[in-house]
Amino acid sequence: MPKAKGKGRRQKYSYNLNRKRLYRSARRRAAPRIACSHIRHAWDPAKSVARNLADMGLAEDPNKALPIPKRLQLGMEVNSDGSQPGKRIVRKPYVVNEMEYEASLPEKKSNTLSRDLIDYVRYMIQNHGDNYKEMARDEKNYYQDTPKQIKRKINVYKNFYPEEYKDFIASLKQEKMDVQ
Repeated sequence: MPKAKGKGRRQKYSYNLNRKRLYRSARRRAAPRIACSHIRHAWDPAKSVARNLADMGLAEDPNKALPIPKRLQLGMEVNSDGSQPGKRIVRKPYVVNEMEYEASLPEKKSNTLSRDLIDYVRYMIQNHGDNYKEMARDEKNYYQDTPKQIKRKINVYKNFYPEEYKDFIASLKQEKMDVQ
C-alpha cells in the first residue's frame, strides 16, 4: 500500500516561531493548580512564591516562621515604635481571614451506611435481639458473617445513627408490650 505524499520527509525548522515565548507559556500552563481558592484568587503570577505568600501573611518556610530558639535571650531587640524587627506588612489580610473562617466551620458528615446494611442490621435486631449466634445462623446472613462480624456491623450502625437506633429499640419494646 503506498504512503501519503509528503509524509516521508522530515520536518523543517520553523523560523517564524518564538521559541522563548512557547517555552514560557508551556511552563505557565504546566504550573501546578493551587487547590485553595482563596490563595488562587489572590495569587499574582508576576511575583515569586515567597513574595506572594508574604503579601498574604502566610509563611513560606515554617522553620523560619517559628524558629526553635537555641537559647533564651534576656533582652529582645525592639524598634522605637514598639514593633519587633523582621515583621512584614501584610498586603492581603483577607486571604488569611477567609481561610480562618472556612476552617472554623463545622465539618459535614459525608459518609453514610448503605441502605442494604441498615436494612440487614434492623432485620437482625428485630428478629433476634442480642443473640448474635442466632443471627449468624439466620437465612438472611448471605455473606456468612460470624457473630463478631454481625456485632461489629450493629455497633457501626449504632455509632452512625444513634437517634434512629434508640427510636428503633423503643418501637421494638412497644411492640413487645402490645403483644403481651
